[in-house]
Amino acid sequence: MTPHILVCDPIAEDGVEALKRFGAQVDVRTGLPPDELRALVGGYEALVVRSETKVTRDIIEAAHHLQVIGRAGIGVDNIDLDAATERGIVVVNAPTGNIISAAEHAIALMLSLSRHIPQANASLRAGKWERSRFLGLEVRGKTLGVIGLGQVGSEVARRAKGLEMSVIAHDPFVPEERARVLGVELVSMDDLLGQSDFVSIHTTLSEGTRKLLGEDELRKMKPAARIINTARGGIVDEKALEKAITEGWIAGAALDVFEKEPVTSHPLFALDKVVVTPHLGASTAEAQERVAVDVADQILAVLKGEPARYAVNAPLIPAETYTYLAPYVPVAAKVGSLAVQLHQGHLGEIEITYAGEIAQHDVTPLKAAVVGGLLKPISEEHVNVVNVDLIVQRRGMQVTEIRGPSHEIYANLVTVRIPAGGGDTKVSGTIAHDGPHVVRIDDFWVDVPPSEGYLLLCENRDRPGMVGAVGTLMGEFGVNISFMNVGRHEKRGVALMVLALDETLAPERIERVKEIPGILAVKLARL
Repeated sequence: MTPHILVCDPIAEDGVEALKRFGAQVDVRTGLPPDELRALVGGYEALVVRSETKVTRDIIEAAHHLQVIGRAGIGVDNIDLDAATERGIVVVNAPTGNIISAAEHAIALMLSLSRHIPQANASLRAGKWERSRFLGLEVRGKTLGVIGLGQVGSEVARRAKGLEMSVIAHDPFVPEERARVLGVELVSMDDLLGQSDFVSIHTTLSEGTRKLLGEDELRKMKPAARIINTARGGIVDEKALEKAITEGWIAGAALDVFEKEPVTSHPLFALDKVVVTPHLGASTAEAQERVAVDVADQILAVLKGEPARYAVNAPLIPAETYTYLAPYVPVAAKVGSLAVQLHQGHLGEIEITYAGEIAQHDVTPLKAAVVGGLLKPISEEHVNVVNVDLIVQRRGMQVTEIRGPSHEIYANLVTVRIPAGGGDTKVSGTIAHDGPHVVRIDDFWVDVPPSEGYLLLCENRDRPGMVGAVGTLMGEFGVNISFMNVGRHEKRGVALMVLALDETLAPERIERVKEIPGILAVKLARL
């Protein structure tokens, strides 16, 4: 049967031709209103979109024959992944096609800042010859600070080294060995801000990175420093940035992304020390051609029943294996996510132990879930059985897998251990009648049932009144506790108190918890 493919957003013609060569009927219908798309989608096996078309649950539920949705680019925020997974629809993307274009754009913006190119161009076109006004500076010998040493950040670092710059970076998820290969020194965020002449941002937007550079951070920078953001709007606090440039804390900024897009009017646009472009990081002919061809290849693989290299949601594993391992996939994701939140230091070496009957199966889905949980706070990469090894290799992570017999208490157990000089981080989980349970945190056996919200972990002296003291403080804060559990080695020794909270705690409130007599350490994590 001839597959029918609907292309909803403009993509390079090479991608369309690749689909046609497969023998598919390809209909290019861009700019469809949601109601019209919902009425049409039922007749197609594949859908191709970029960022313009929103593939909502309503549209997916109307897609009776749809097998695959292809996103010509990296982000899949415009696709309802849960709805697609529920319907057995594979979502694929093209996460590597625009890496070089994005890196080159960051370098271009840095050079534009250093030589005032946009302002000088506008001045001359306005009939002025103002050579003395646009005195620039060389980038050679200057220090570039890269925030986020992932794929794009690494390419920016390589190009900056070619410009004879000194490159430092902050990325707690990149091993020292990876940085050394790139010729980059890993430093703390404060050191990066204080030492850099240019700061280039290449991390994803998440709860942890939203307004990563606010007023406090901008005040730590050199007065002659400049910021380049080609990553995501919202990572830099735009109001704080405007104030920093206006009052002279920093010398300027170049922005390709904004908190709200599209945007054609903004206070930053009026500042002469700011260079702006309308989200052009991936807007090159080469990048658009690569992502179009990449996503076409993914779609064709799924339609032929083959593994897709960058499947976002549905892992392609044997049905009998998945039937047994499926309940442990959320367990693995949960222990990975919790371990990385509790870990302090760089994420380089990871040890995963599978104990019990699960160890007799192909545990790749569990490995993918662990790595996905580890990377979720800092990466848009959707890890699955198809791409987990590629992602691990690309990020320079060292993942060791150990298989063992059943634990003395639990028939099946997934454990993630992250070694560190100051003490390992260890989290174990299993499945119970009501879902995934975290049963071990470091050396303490606990029981954290399935829940959403925040975990407050208090290591404390095991003595009467400790639970009441923390509970009373939560009451003062007006923060509800959904459950509490205590793990300990011996009476009157050291215990770990675990409380599930309905909302997060601000840093100053965490400090209040630490001030309780007998509290030894406090950490907050999100489930």
